[in-house]
Amino acid sequence: MTELRPLGGTGIEVTRLCAGAAAWRDEDHPWGSVGEDETAPLARALLGSDRVRYLDTANNYGDGESERRIGAAIRAAGGLPPGFVLQTKADRDTATGDFSGARMRRSLEESMERLGLDHLPIVFLHDPENTTWEEAMAADGPVAALVQARHEGTIGHLGISGGPTDLLERFVESGQFELLITHNRHTLVDRSADHLLTLASERGLGVLNAAPYGGGMLTRWPVEPGRYAYGDGAPALVAAANEIGRICADAGIPLAAAALQFSTRDPRITSTIVGMRTVGDLEASIELDEIEIPDEVWDAVRAVSLDASTWQDPVDA
Repeated sequence: MTELRPLGGTGIEVTRLCAGAAAWRDEDHPWGSVGEDETAPLARALLGSDRVRYLDTANNYGDGESERRIGAAIRAAGGLPPGFVLQTKADRDTATGDFSGARMRRSLEESMERLGLDHLPIVFLHDPENTTWEEAMAADGPVAALVQARHEGTIGHLGISGGPTDLLERFVESGQFELLITHNRHTLVDRSADHLLTLASERGLGVLNAAPYGGGMLTRWPVEPGRYAYGDGAPALVAAANEIGRICADAGIPLAAAALQFSTRDPRITSTIVGMRTVGDLEASIELDEIEIPDEVWDAVRAVSLDASTWQDPVDA
């Protein structure tokens, strides 16, 4: 039977894995892109799955292409299946930088049109690091607009999703949000979000951790120097990843399984967002999350020394 977890105080239950649709786009992009010939079968598989019944997208993913594809799949299925959870994010205008309350309203309208829904169950304010705290919290700002949309019933539940953990902590402490998404900051080699996760969990928020593979570096061993999150991985970070990879290999465990379960096993985290492009990605994610990892392997992994200055939000090492 599929394990369901309460999503904070929303009354919604979700699976421990959530499919991320950021790469459901046609154009070249640093995050990658994938054609509709592959995402359409994946969308059908997700809408019929009993293991991963949770899908994450955003207004600006592929300039709306991600939501458009999801909307097409929903219509083809005759609507969202009972118990399936869909969430999107309200975005700034990437052309002008407009992050106003009025822009948030337009973002919601665009998302509802693409998805074919007259109500958005879960919406996150996306990447607030692209404005100032004062502008975000202004009376005519994005937070006020989304809180009002929740009051009016346009959206069901409101979350905050972004990068810098210190900024996200301020939004969590504002009391306006029911949910949190952090990304690339709680992985085998980066613990930037540790305090944020504890804060949000203790306050009763539903907590989602995205990008447990750090942009792909933690999917295979040996780890080669290359991209971590949105930049080049520091040598010390790559070295730590390789040491953890060796520990896993000696135990006959894929590095990717440890990377994924580092998130899914964390009691503070409700669900883990994994970028998926194909049906094969869905199947592989389920298999990786089911691999048994002995406690002694986890003990060895946690004993690996990490250089905190290499994290996405660096702290004094």
